[in-house]
Amino acid sequence: MTKILIADDHLVVRAGVKIILSQAFDSLQIEEAQDYEETKNKVQKTNFDLLILDINMPGSKNKEMIKELREIDNNLRILIFSGYDSETYAVQYIIAGANGYINKLFSENKIVEAVKSIIETDYYYPPNIVNKIIKASSDKNQFLPLKKLSKRELEIANLLVQGDGNIEISNKLNIQMSTVSTYKNRIFEKLSIKKLVDLIYLLEESKHY
Repeated sequence: MTKILIADDHLVVRAGVKIILSQAFDSLQIEEAQDYEETKNKVQKTNFDLLILDINMPGSKNKEMIKELREIDNNLRILIFSGYDSETYAVQYIIAGANGYINKLFSENKIVEAVKSIIETDYYYPPNIVNKIIKASSDKNQFLPLKKLSKRELEIANLLVQGDGNIEISNKLNIQMSTVSTYKNRIFEKLSIKKLVDLIYLLEESKHY
């Protein structure tokens, strides 16, 4: 069962998102939090698969919240849910470690798409901000050559960046899902990275070498 925490100070927003997700997914366990303190407490008590996080609720610490929540649960996936329709905000929070960013004015389909993408692939980056993420991601002096990867690892790295999840990669390459996970961990370890956004940056930069 997928466990989701919706953290927002507006009851109507929480209720609306809960209805949208309950209708779109099977076997969901959804909990709610109305401020940051309650959010932290619930994350400490339960291993959620996804946190949908409002950045303007009472007690908010903006991007610092991501760091604090990761310290509680390093595997927690965080989808920023904001009223700001700003590419700059989206990039800042993704670079800070969020798995995705959506605007509260998005359609129901877009909200479902974002949640599904993060559950299946660990991230949701709207197409219009990918290039901005690459440019802001990290200093070019930190570039690590992809020659460290084997041919198969590079193949899987490219599929990950294209948005394929473990299931899709497993089917395309005719390998077990557990094998895909092993390759993914090995890729991240070899390149000394922790986030998919860093892999996107490295693959993009490799085109200039």
